[in-house]
Amino acid sequence: MDYLKTTLEQWRALAAVVEYGGFAQAAEALHRSQSSISYLVAKLQSQIDLPLLEIEGRKAHLTEAGHTLLAHAKELLEDAYELEELALRMGAGWEAELRFVVDVAFPKALLVQALKRFSQEAPFTRLKLSEVVLSGAEEALLEQEADMMIGAYVPQGHLGQVLLNVPFIAVAHSDHPLFQLQRKVNEDDLKRHMHIVVRDSGTQNPRDEGWLGSTQRWTVSSLEASVSLVAGGLGFAWLPRHLVEPYLNQGVLKPIPVALGQTRNAPLYLVFGNGAQTGPAASCLANILQALGQQGR
Repeated sequence: MDYLKTTLEQWRALAAVVEYGGFAQAAEALHRSQSSISYLVAKLQSQIDLPLLEIEGRKAHLTEAGHTLLAHAKELLEDAYELEELALRMGAGWEAELRFVVDVAFPKALLVQALKRFSQEAPFTRLKLSEVVLSGAEEALLEQEADMMIGAYVPQGHLGQVLLNVPFIAVAHSDHPLFQLQRKVNEDDLKRHMHIVVRDSGTQNPRDEGWLGSTQRWTVSSLEASVSLVAGGLGFAWLPRHLVEPYLNQGVLKPIPVALGQTRNAPLYLVFGNGAQTGPAASCLANILQALGQQGR
C-alpha cells in the first residue's frame, strides 16, 4: 500500500483557516503558531500540486478545487474525531454492544424516549433490543443472552428494582354480551365467553398469568395481537391500560365491570445480567430508565 502524501493535520489546518477567517485566527483556535498553520497549508498545496486558497487582501478564500476537496476532507475529519472518541470510550470500559431485553408490557412511548436519550449519550454502543413476554426476560438473562432486562420477574440470584407498575384492565368490545348483563360481572359470567391470552415467550419455565378460568381460550403471541382480536369483538382480555387507552377514548372498547379484579398492577423490574461487571453503557441506560420510570409513576 502506498503512503499517503497528505495528513489529517494538514486538512484540519486548512479547514480552520476557512472556518475562522484567516491564518492568525486559525492558529489561535488550534493553539498553534501562525507560522505552523501557514506551513501546514503551504505543504498541503505543494503535495497535491493544486492551489486550495487564494488571498484577497487579508482574507483567504477557497478556490473551486479547494471547496470540493475540503468538503471531502471534513467528512474524514469527522470520522477521525469519532474514531478517537470511540477509542477513548472503549478504553474507559464502554461496551461496544448492549443486549437489552424488554417485556412487551413496558410502554413503547417510554422505551422510545429512553432509547433516544441513550443514543445521544452513548452513540458508539450498538444496541440489540429484544421484546419478550413474561418469563422470556429472566430466561434471556439466566442464559446470558442479555446484559440487562426489564421484566415481570427478578431471576434467582439477581437483584432488581421496580421501574414502574403497569395497570392491566379487563376490556371487551363495546357490543360484547357481557355489557348486556347490566350488572357486575363475576367469574361464572366470564367463563362463558372467549378469553384472549398472551403466550409466555419463555421456553424453560413458562408461566400462566392472571385469571384463566374460561374454557374458551385463544392464545396469541403478542399484546398487539390480543388488542386487535379484542377490538374486533372476538373476546375479552386483561390488557395494559396504555395500549387500550386510544380504543377506550374512541368507545371501541369498554372496561368490563368485573366485581373483583377489574384492574391489576403488574410491576416491571430492571435487572442487570453481570452484577458488579455492569459497564458504563448499561449504567447510562439504567439511569435514563430510572429517571423516566419515576416520572411515569
